[in-house]
Amino acid sequence: MPPRLFVFAALAFLSLSGPALADCADPAEPKVTWRRCSFEGQAMAEAKLAGATLRDTSFQRSTLNKADLSEADGYRTKFISATARGARFDGARLLEADFTRADLTGATFRDADLRNAKMVGASLANADFTGAKLGGTDFRHADLSGARWIDGARVCADSSIGQCN
Repeated sequence: MPPRLFVFAALAFLSLSGPALADCADPAEPKVTWRRCSFEGQAMAEAKLAGATLRDTSFQRSTLNKADLSEADGYRTKFISATARGARFDGARLLEADFTRADLTGATFRDADLRNAKMVGASLANADFTGAKLGGTDFRHADLSGARWIDGARVCADSSIGQCN
């Protein structure tokens, strides 16, 4: 095959093969696709990641205060020891996500899917779980003081550790 024809064929194939995945070095923006990326220890306060695909991505020890992760797909994403005070996870799909020891004080998880997520030792004081799916979610040692529960009416009592009292 002549070199010019080969280059044309390769470009045609790439354009038909679907959307390219974002490089892990690409900036945070709504609907970005990051898979198996590591943002460990990064300062990402107020990041706009609404509708992003973040599958198997790590935000371990990162700062995500007031970040917008609403409608994000964070299947098996790691937020271990992250600080995400006041972050929005509304409508996010966070199946099997790991929030172990994360500071999620005042975060919102309205209508989020958190099935089988780990919230072990997380600070969830004043978080909002209205309409969230929590089947299999592990809240061992998590601080749920003042959190709004899934029915939207119940507020967890002070000193609610591991479960909403």
